[in-house]
Amino acid sequence: MLGTRFLPPMLVLVFCGALHAQEPPTATATSITTAPSIDGRLDDRAWADAEILTGFVQREPTEGRPVSERTEVRVMYDAEALYVGAWLFDRNPSAAVVGRTLRDASLNDSDAFVLILDTYRDGQNGFVFGTTPTGIEYDGQVTNEGQRTGGGGRAAGQARQQQGSGGGFNLNWDGSWEVATSTDGQGWYAEMRIPFTTLRYGSDGAQDWGVNFERRIRRNNEQSLWAPIPRQFDLYRVSMAGMLALQAPAKRILTLNPYILSDAFKDYTVASPDGTFDPKVGVDAKIGLSPSLTLDLTVNTDFAQAEVDDQQVNLTRFSLFFPEKRSFFLENAGTFAVGSGRSAELFFSRRVGLENGQEVPILGGARMTGKIGKLQIGVLNIQTSDVSALDPDTGLDAQVAPDNNFGVVRVLQEFSNRSRIGGIFVSRVNTSSTSDHNLTYGLDGRVGIGQDMTLDGWMGLTTTPTLAGEPDTRDGFNNGEYGFNLASRYVKRDWDITAGYREIGSDFNPEVGFLNRSEYRHINSRVQRNFRTESVSWFREFRPHVLWNQFWSLGGFTESYHVHIDNHAAFENGALISAPGLNIDGEGLEQDFEIREGVVIPAGSYNYINWVMRANTNPSATLSVAGGAQWGGFFSGRRLAPEASATFRFRDRFAASLRFNYFDVDLDLPDAVNEGSFETAVLALNASYTFTPRIYLQASVQYNDDSEDIGTNIRFGWLDTAGTGLFIVYNDTEYLGDMDPHGFPAGPRQRQLVLKYTRLFDATR
Repeated sequence: MLGTRFLPPMLVLVFCGALHAQEPPTATATSITTAPSIDGRLDDRAWADAEILTGFVQREPTEGRPVSERTEVRVMYDAEALYVGAWLFDRNPSAAVVGRTLRDASLNDSDAFVLILDTYRDGQNGFVFGTTPTGIEYDGQVTNEGQRTGGGGRAAGQARQQQGSGGGFNLNWDGSWEVATSTDGQGWYAEMRIPFTTLRYGSDGAQDWGVNFERRIRRNNEQSLWAPIPRQFDLYRVSMAGMLALQAPAKRILTLNPYILSDAFKDYTVASPDGTFDPKVGVDAKIGLSPSLTLDLTVNTDFAQAEVDDQQVNLTRFSLFFPEKRSFFLENAGTFAVGSGRSAELFFSRRVGLENGQEVPILGGARMTGKIGKLQIGVLNIQTSDVSALDPDTGLDAQVAPDNNFGVVRVLQEFSNRSRIGGIFVSRVNTSSTSDHNLTYGLDGRVGIGQDMTLDGWMGLTTTPTLAGEPDTRDGFNNGEYGFNLASRYVKRDWDITAGYREIGSDFNPEVGFLNRSEYRHINSRVQRNFRTESVSWFREFRPHVLWNQFWSLGGFTESYHVHIDNHAAFENGALISAPGLNIDGEGLEQDFEIREGVVIPAGSYNYINWVMRANTNPSATLSVAGGAQWGGFFSGRRLAPEASATFRFRDRFAASLRFNYFDVDLDLPDAVNEGSFETAVLALNASYTFTPRIYLQASVQYNDDSEDIGTNIRFGWLDTAGTGLFIVYNDTEYLGDMDPHGFPAGPRQRQLVLKYTRLFDATR
């Protein structure tokens, strides 16, 4: 009896020990002369002769245990493409969770088959291709094994376009490839064709690529891989991938992607509103200089089909981060990522072609990315034109941005065990007055110590000339135009520990980068312990953790600190409950802070405690909800900040979500009568209907109580390959208040209708 009681834990230990002891698997892709039909049926004769890859083992929920359902993969190739077939057998195929039928829809809430190709075999980067039973195209690029730049941590989640250039996984890369699926009484099947021209690799001929395959069975919240990976990592851990032998052809790509666009726009904030009609044409080209080096060219770049920003409420005195959502900048974005993501980035592409939220015309540009030998390079140059807009205060046209040229040069050398060293140079030059310029220089590096420890660091310098005739009163190292960061991460199966230090000089000014705050010293640390409950079938683990963040001015004044103590309870179906977490916060103001119009918090030091709670139900269910609240102290008073969201899915076609954020603030301010109290909220409704994996209709309606604006964005897309196709976009902004700060009454602010068609022409030799 005693032996039976301890048998399951002993088996788990045996599985885990074998997982770490065994070598990564190897395979050979089968060469074929007749390509299979991509119909998802996998009944072509060529598949029968290909090597069968099996032996999948779980990463979740029980590391090292065999996959719960029979899984087989075969790989073939011809002179044009790589072919991957997956036999995903299931004893209960009707229980498969199909997810949303939408390109790049999240795979976290559905059954899925995903693969990663490390074509350079550098153990750090890769191309990701995935699908679900509905046959969607899911693709992206991995850099740094999915880890954030400058911080040592892994990118949290896979939300589309939310991580910035340093997120480690770029879901916005859209490759040209094909996939089809089918389902029968024994399971579901996936068939992929990935052209060699979609990939980048070192040279032609015989070679070994890193490869791994993952199967997700959502009803079990299970993830199993061909090349075993410990549960503290994921598929992006390409240094632990298996090996695929094949003969790659000498392919050089040449594609043209022209577009035509019709833009009808009316601005109601001017004295005499008049609609404009602006037809536009442009083209992007992709030229393969070698199998590993690509030149991208763009003329009259347009981003009409890009997603709109999510509305946010800012109760801090620091800048909010809005991630890049324009496709031209997102391809190979990880190559140019240097700095600490979302807080101190030396290059941030939203500084190009956007100024204070207004689009600045991009006349043309070029980008070269890839590898020369083992050296990874990225070169970017873009010219924008000047733009003016009506100043509502003066009633006159005012320049928003001058003619600017933006340049970036990036070099990076990667070594074994996740280690790397690189440099970057970024420039902005006013081409009408070259004395107006800004330069940024940076170095960054990473050192991997074993499989568990990673050390990161970067340093940046800037050069910003003072105005003509003005004395330069700056002092210190490089006149205060410097910034640097050191970070470390130690991760094991049950422990995750991070620590870091950052310093931003008094005049550090990366104009083509992003700083959410300036002139500070910063320390951060986080410790998390994971406790698994293998004997409880419906519960997965507890995750108690504590973190500490603190900022000081360069003079030693405490600007803010945050201590967070919490525990997450994670369930097998994906639900999560965060027990009331404790926040110990402090804010130091060296000068008065106007948090809202007419609400001024006096300079001083404020210390307070608040509580936080969060929870979500099974995110793959037809109806799922998530929410939380923060309540307690806030500066000199108190704050209540609940938030909630609900998502409804009807089969694989329709999905709608409602998001609500509310802030109720009451501050105890001297000599104030009710001025210290205010409420504000954001309400957002998003909905989508997919007719096929490539035809969709999406709508977003957002109301911001701060601005009293309601914004509507409706997009219809009929996609061709690589994210091209027909787009119809309608944007509308309405002011719902009585009178805005510039004296305009309630009513429409701006309305726009855009029709855009773009087509990919492949002239590959």
